[in-house]
Amino acid sequence: MRFLLSAMLAMMVLAITAPSALAQSYQVRPGDTLRVEVLEDPDLNRDVIVQPDGEISFPLVGSIRAGGRTISQINAALTSALEPQFAEEPNVFVGLLALDEIEEEFITAYVMGEVEAPGPVEVKPGTTIMQLISQTGGLTRFAATKRLQLRRVDPQTNQELVYPIDYRSLERGARLATPVMIAEGDVLLVPERRLFE
Repeated sequence: MRFLLSAMLAMMVLAITAPSALAQSYQVRPGDTLRVEVLEDPDLNRDVIVQPDGEISFPLVGSIRAGGRTISQINAALTSALEPQFAEEPNVFVGLLALDEIEEEFITAYVMGEVEAPGPVEVKPGTTIMQLISQTGGLTRFAATKRLQLRRVDPQTNQELVYPIDYRSLERGARLATPVMIAEGDVLLVPERRLFE
């Protein structure tokens, strides 16, 4: 009977939480809401918010660190902290609510021309030109490395802005005057090298 109750409760928690692959690797952060259920004492069941200092507060336990931990680590810590309050190890289930809202945000950029894998590329906000190029497998041997172009449409004016990039100089250790981060819809054009270029 106890096994059946445990299985039912586990299925309920899984139904309200998110895809398991992301839930296992996701590190909880301040502002997240956790659902905690204790099979042996339903009065302890509650939703708790991770405080700005990364702590959660739970009855019979007090404060426990949640920020920077995975769901399974929090589950183990709560189980361990609650164990002295029960005759045997309690069945604790921790789930993260609304995990679909915390999936990592990506933007789409486009790479054309002499790269190993041209086409649309999904990158995280804050990705640099060099990181974008690396995600395409790098430049081909036919790339005009001194004439790369980053093309960006200004959302306010709808005008296309063109930023010339000398990749060869970057390879030699030069720095861009202003670091350029990839924005949604950017197009990186890598032209083909001319005959004597």
